[in-house]
Amino acid sequence: MTEPPVILLLSGSLRAGSSNEAVLRTARAVAAGSRTPLEAVLYEGLGELPHFNPDDDTDPLPAPVAALRAAVAGAAALLVCSPEYAGTLPGSFKNLLDWTVGGTEIGDKPVAWVNAAAPGRGDGASATLRTVLGYTGASVVEEACVRIPVSRDSIGPDGLLTSPEDRERLAGVLAVLLEAAKPA
Repeated sequence: MTEPPVILLLSGSLRAGSSNEAVLRTARAVAAGSRTPLEAVLYEGLGELPHFNPDDDTDPLPAPVAALRAAVAGAAALLVCSPEYAGTLPGSFKNLLDWTVGGTEIGDKPVAWVNAAAPGRGDGASATLRTVLGYTGASVVEEACVRIPVSRDSIGPDGLLTSPEDRERLAGVLAVLLEAAKPA
């Protein structure tokens, strides 16, 4: 029996209960309930990564970096949801991306993002993400990059988005990413 493809979910937020992580937890729940074989795995090591230093980007890699790169390498595709701080990506998430530039794991891998910010916000983070992903060689799947504004009252007590429409959009994002990850 073959293993289902994995979509690695990368949150750009360290904050407990963040709306960005709520989006990704909902994507994971949507994937678990899908008829299509798929596993969505939430990466949880953002806070453990050391500050990027090119001198440390050699074998043996720091253990958290090796774990990140292994998770990326094992994924068929990546889905990112990150807040915007001061007009760009949070430093901790940019640090995560910096650790992937020196590896080859993201090269040609389908990647998309969900912008959870209110309309008119979050575009700086998306622009920076697009730029950095260009350096990694990732394959940005435009039709899977969406905006799903998330307010505090749209998150249920279980930490998931309550809107059926939002869940449906996330199911669509996952389906498009999965299709992009299929071998040609």
